[in-house]
Amino acid sequence: MKQTKTSEKIKHKESFTIHSPLSSPADLDPLIQLIGDSRYVLLGEASHGTHEYYIWRTAISKRLIEEKGFSFIAVEGDWPDCYQVNRFVKNYPDSPAKVTDLLKKFNRWPTWMWSNWEIAALAEWLKNHNLHKEDHHKAGFYGLDVYSLYESLDNMLKYLSTEDPEAAEYVKSAIHCFEPFHGDDHKHPGNISKICKEKVKSLLVQVKAKLPNYDKDREAPLNAEQNAYVALNAERYYSEMLSFGSSSWNIRDIHMADTLERLMKFHGENAKAIIWEHNTHIGDARATDMKDDGLLNIGQILREKHLSDGVVLVGLGSYKGTVIAGSKWGAPMKVMEVPEAKADSIEAMLHNESANNRLIISEKQKGIYRKSIPHRAIGVVYNPEREHWGNYVPSIMAERYDAFLFFDETKALHPLHITPNKSDMPETYPFGL
Repeated sequence: MKQTKTSEKIKHKESFTIHSPLSSPADLDPLIQLIGDSRYVLLGEASHGTHEYYIWRTAISKRLIEEKGFSFIAVEGDWPDCYQVNRFVKNYPDSPAKVTDLLKKFNRWPTWMWSNWEIAALAEWLKNHNLHKEDHHKAGFYGLDVYSLYESLDNMLKYLSTEDPEAAEYVKSAIHCFEPFHGDDHKHPGNISKICKEKVKSLLVQVKAKLPNYDKDREAPLNAEQNAYVALNAERYYSEMLSFGSSSWNIRDIHMADTLERLMKFHGENAKAIIWEHNTHIGDARATDMKDDGLLNIGQILREKHLSDGVVLVGLGSYKGTVIAGSKWGAPMKVMEVPEAKADSIEAMLHNESANNRLIISEKQKGIYRKSIPHRAIGVVYNPEREHWGNYVPSIMAERYDAFLFFDETKALHPLHITPNKSDMPETYPFGL
């Protein structure tokens, strides 16, 4: 994808108007009005383990699907796993009866991001919404991320072994190339990388050439093509990351943006997309210190390429609470305290103004929203004791987002392994919204 200069002027509204309170889906009316006929709505989060972020993104997504005919939700998740959720919500005959049986198979750390009760509730709602709709009008659920190299190759082999044995041989060749490193991506060395890269390039050429013949169901060509792209870009991503290169972030976000382009093309000229990702991906990178390191993200890419189609960037954040995270990569998930935001942050400023949850719409530039201010960002790896010197991204809020949802206090996500009262679902399922 062509990259424009980070110095390019960011087109944005001029300041922030506060709408309060934010207590029910009806309070989202100003945001729905702002979205209008936009084709791209990006919904962020300040962590990957906060209950309120998931249920409010769900509330927004439901309204966009029901009221404005949005085509699908695309998330910061692996393509193969999320594609199985897509088949579930579209009532494909090979899907399990219970979404929890499907989500519990998500085994890539951090498992809690998509294997949780909040996503189970959304998937069941989508399934019911789609129940009596024609296939091309059913709302989908897809993963945009690049991590699933081995899973994508495996899925392709299973499919192509029966549909296209010749192409399956290319998959076997690629798998054989990567096999010594399966299960330990951190042993993926540069000298093997060149060989593997040629294997997955050949695989992609073969798959793209034969896409019209893959007609088992209407989404089979899309799935085959995307798995090939994941294999190609995952190899590039891991090679760059493990050689300590600086462009692995851009490889990942460009891959996600390109995946979104393929999804939009598949869904037709009137397609509309809802994107769920962390604020660091959906908030325009040019309004943060990311630009100083030459980093871009999907929010920036979409504004640069599709502003005329309507691109609305919505950030979410909170002042304090609890969160699901790990103390290091691969560590057991646990509920952690999120301390009160540091005094000079946007979260602290909003808390000091009012403890009410609220929706903030960008309308004209002035005041603190037009200046760079620390903005909290919690990842899957989190150490609360580092709050005073890390976990914040300097941001010009009125340029980074078109709207912002602020929650004064939030609580941790509900991973699927938590089953209160020995029932199938928590008593609060689907958590009120």
